[in-house]
Amino acid sequence: MSPIDPNSLLQRCRMVTGISAILLPFTETGEIDWKSFDLHVKRTVDAGLTPAVNMDTGYVNLIDQTTRDQVLERTTHILSGQQFIAGAFVSDRDGDHFQRDAYLKQLAAIQERGGTPIVFQSYGLTRQPGPEIISSYQQLADACDRFLGFELTTDLAPFGAIYDLETFAGLMSIQQCVGVKHSSFHREPEWQRLALRNRLRPDFVVYTGNDFAIDMIMYGSDYLLGLSTFAPDLFALRDKYWASGDSRFYELNDQLQYLGNFAFRSPSPGYKHSAAQFLKLRSWIGTDRTHPASVHRPESDLEILREIGVRLNVMTR
Repeated sequence: MSPIDPNSLLQRCRMVTGISAILLPFTETGEIDWKSFDLHVKRTVDAGLTPAVNMDTGYVNLIDQTTRDQVLERTTHILSGQQFIAGAFVSDRDGDHFQRDAYLKQLAAIQERGGTPIVFQSYGLTRQPGPEIISSYQQLADACDRFLGFELTTDLAPFGAIYDLETFAGLMSIQQCVGVKHSSFHREPEWQRLALRNRLRPDFVVYTGNDFAIDMIMYGSDYLLGLSTFAPDLFALRDKYWASGDSRFYELNDQLQYLGNFAFRSPSPGYKHSAAQFLKLRSWIGTDRTHPASVHRPESDLEILREIGVRLNVMTR
């Protein structure tokens, strides 16, 4: 495919759909801090963003099924019928076959609670040829009213894959698939998907998962980000600025992007500890503890995060 002219994709003064992956916080004793989780879900909704639970930000591949079910139950109770997204995650190993029945069980649990599932990739799904990948998604679609797809860089998960454009087009041809979160961490493949979407299915939503380029909303992407869990209030304000043509969008976006560049530096999964550090600095959670199997950041990060928070006017020295 020939290179995309990004200027041809610009969509100024556009209402943006923002989805924010919710961090699962922990207590000092290593238990899940359910009170802080509940408050963060509500805080995200009150800001005007849609919460996404059981995502990478919520350690979906590290927690057990009982905990995933608890997350769903609490989210359903907090939102009382409001919209939410939830990860349909199936754990497998390299070399395993596509686990259709396991996925269907996850999809059913989310739909029964009123959520929209986002289908996490797995070895069994992504290691197939393109036509078989589409066939697998179609099997899920046959038992689902609506769902989101997910392309995930291996920088974040070893079972992830960025599909070729032919496979992506096949995914768009499934009517129950209403959008895809694209997390390649690169602009060009996302621009290609936006151009393809504009040509083939304008109602299809491309959600950027590029925490290194959160300005992809300027080109027609919406977003489902882990970075927005640091500051759902500021992301909602940034989106409002873009929709109204307010030039303050650019400075706020720059500051949020600096936060993203710092938090998502290698190894990228460490961003979850960065999120916990930042939310603790904001006094939104009690500790910066994370899942014990997750990547940790050094304590020296705190002063940098505090400085970013000062620039964003959400904390003082």
